[in-house]
Amino acid sequence: MSDSPFGDISIEEFLRDYWQKKPLLVRNAFPDIEAPVGADELAGLSLEADVESRLVTQSPHGTDWDIKHGPFDEETFENLPETHWTLLVQAVDSWVPEASDIVEQFRFIPNWRYDDLMVSFASQGGGVGPHYDNYDVFLIQTQGQRRWEVGGFYDLTNGV
Repeated sequence: MSDSPFGDISIEEFLRDYWQKKPLLVRNAFPDIEAPVGADELAGLSLEADVESRLVTQSPHGTDWDIKHGPFDEETFENLPETHWTLLVQAVDSWVPEASDIVEQFRFIPNWRYDDLMVSFASQGGGVGPHYDNYDVFLIQTQGQRRWEVGGFYDLTNGV
C-alpha cells in the first residue's frame, strides 16, 4: 500500500485541509487491496454471539427500512430477499488479523479517535439509507459499484 491513502495528497495536507472539514473522494486509493473477508465469511462472523452485527433491509422503493441486530442464524440468510439488504459487522479487525493491514494505513489519526473497522456487504439495491455519522469515517470500497452521496453538515448545537 502507498505512503498516503489519499493519492497525491499528503497526510499532512489531508489533516490540514480535509480532516473534520470537508469530504474527500480518492478513486483507486488502494488499487491492489483485497476485501479482508468475503461475503460468506462476513455472514459467518455475524452468527457469533460476541460479534456485533446488524442487517438492514429496505423495500425496493426505499420507503420502508428495517434493522435487525445479530447474532443471526443461518436461517436468517436463507430467508433474505435477492436484493435490497446490507449486512454490517463491527470490529472485523478484532476477529480477522488480515483486516488490521487496512487499519494500519490510518494510524496517523490519534488512537483515541479510532473505534474499529466495520465491514459491510450489500446485495443489489442494498444500503443503509440517509444518515449522519457523529464521528470520522473512512470508506473503502473493495468490490462492486455503489452510488455514494455526501449530505450537509449536522449542527450538534442546534440540532439542525
